[in-house]
Amino acid sequence: METPSATTGTIPTCYRHPDRETRLSCSTCGRPVCVDCVRSAPVGQKCPECARPEPGARVITAHEAVGGGLRQTAPVTFALIALCVTAFVLSRLPQLGLEALGAQVNPLVAGGEWWRLVTAAFLHGGLLHLGFNMYALYLFGPGIERQVGGPAFLSLYLGSAIAGGAAFFLYDVATAGGLGAAVGASGAIFGLFGATLAAAWRHRRSSAGQAGLRQLLTLLGINLALPLLVPSIAWQAHVGGLVAGVLIGAAWAAVGAGRSRALLRAAPGAAIAAACLASVVLAV
Repeated sequence: METPSATTGTIPTCYRHPDRETRLSCSTCGRPVCVDCVRSAPVGQKCPECARPEPGARVITAHEAVGGGLRQTAPVTFALIALCVTAFVLSRLPQLGLEALGAQVNPLVAGGEWWRLVTAAFLHGGLLHLGFNMYALYLFGPGIERQVGGPAFLSLYLGSAIAGGAAFFLYDVATAGGLGAAVGASGAIFGLFGATLAAAWRHRRSSAGQAGLRQLLTLLGINLALPLLVPSIAWQAHVGGLVAGVLIGAAWAAVGAGRSRALLRAAPGAAIAAACLASVVLAV
């Protein structure tokens, strides 16, 4: 899509303030907006009309976002963080440990304990591992949850976690006899990356969308390259979660926005989770 400046050589003006030249444009409708009219969005920027909340939605102020209001508007995100931190503390107790709490031990998964693909996503091998994943969840989770709703966000998280666990299991069975073990929320976190990537790709024609896409691709490249430096990282879970997140994010765009479709947006994540669990069951 060409901008007016590319075709006429003139700088466009804000659609609300014709006397103000601007190079900013809404990432949804494409209308030019000045700095006073532009509204920040999870991906790109919007004009006041496209940024207007849907009927029944609640606008989040900066004060609420910095304070306790963020927890109230993204309850699923903070519940997941609390569960992971609690599980980490419990795993340090000598009478428990990672395997007892549900680590993905592939021989046990092959024996029928498929639920370990879920529980392993709440366990972490060390404080640095936990801290990185929870920080990423804190950065990406609230924005996605507020945009699509709690049920859809939870289905994204769990669906990507299961997809990552299934990818690790299937690769391990095919190449190493299925004797591996893994823990961590990395598959789920990469699912958040994937859903964000799908949204950024849809807005790639705007300058802000292009900038966001470049930043996200750089972040993904660094994280996907980490297994080259740390061989113990289960890169298969990263790839599986990323692919699941992209598919779920693309499905969200097809479903559309609106409170009436909140539960429908949870269907793609549930479908991917069911398909990945079925692939594990059939593989054994």
